Order: sequence, then structure tokens, then C-alpha cells
Amino acid sequence: MGCFCWALSGCFYWARTGLKWDCVDFEKGSILVDKQLRKRHEKGGEYYYTPPKNGKSRTINPAPFVMSMLKAYKVQQTEQRLKCGPAWENSGLVFTTDTGGHLYVNTVFNRFKRIVTAIGCPDVRFHDLRHTYAVNSIRAGDDLKSVQGNLGHATAAFTLNVYGHFTNEMKQDSASRMDDFAKTKFNL
Repeated sequence: MGCFCWALSGCFYWARTGLKWDCVDFEKGSILVDKQLRKRHEKGGEYYYTPPKNGKSRTINPAPFVMSMLKAYKVQQTEQRLKCGPAWENSGLVFTTDTGGHLYVNTVFNRFKRIVTAIGCPDVRFHDLRHTYAVNSIRAGDDLKSVQGNLGHATAAFTLNVYGHFTNEMKQDSASRMDDFAKTKFNL
């Protein structure tokens, strides 16, 4: 389950635990982010759906292994639904409790804190999943417009300002790519 959570961390964060199966398109390998599950701030506040933070929906295309993990998870969830029978809450959510209901923010946060503490990173915040995704996407060579779209930022400039931390490794990778290009182009 740990690897599954890590692999889906970006999707999970984007959807704010409100990702529904009808937003997952296995044929296209895409996920529509058009809502998030929120909780009213007052004590005992109800959960409700809102549009994404910027009010704009977007479609992301996770790595194929993430979509494969989602498929496998859907099978597990279906088995769990059958075990629960009529007690299953048919919420349509991807991430649910054992009986199909929505996850509670505090439950997700507490589980997350236990995991990061167990692996020796107690200061990691849930929001850091988003930052890690963005930086690793850039480091892996994703173009800035794709990263911008996946994160839902209004401009690529904003994405670059917030997440474009160029490390020495990234600079060296750039120099190596230019070297390879020059060798190929100019027969060096």
C-alpha cells in the first residue's frame, strides 16, 4: 500500500480526496480534476464538493504505471464493496474508507504523518507531495507547459518561479544533453 500511495500522491493531492471513478479514463490514460472534497470549517462541518482552487478543471495524464495501479486498486475496491454488501456507501470515490465513504481530512493527515515519521521525515507536509511531484517532473525533463497544466497554474512563469529549482545535477544534465546534441549535429 505504501508504494501505491506514493505513486498516486500527485493524483491524491490534486483531487483533495474527492477524486471520483467517473473522472478516471483508463482508455485515454487520463484523470479529470474538476472538483475537490472540502469540509466546512465549523465543528462538525459537513463535507461538500467545490471546483478546483482556481475554478478551472483540467485533465492530467499520469504515468502509465499509475493508471495500472489505479486499475488494480479499483479491483480491490470492488472486492471490498462485495464484502460489505448493503453496508457499502456508493460514493463513487476512488479513495474511500473500508465501507466506501469519503476519507476524513484528519484521518488522511494523521496517516500521512505516521508514514513520514516512520521513514525519518517527520517535518514533511502533505503539500510537499505537490512540490515533490513538480520538481521531479521538471528534473525528469517534462516541459514546463505540461507541468503547469498538471498543477493547474495560470502561467508557466508562475510554475517556474515556484518550482524551477535548478540543482547542480539538473545543470550537469543540461550540459550533457547539449554535448550529445553537438556531437550528433556536428560529428564531434
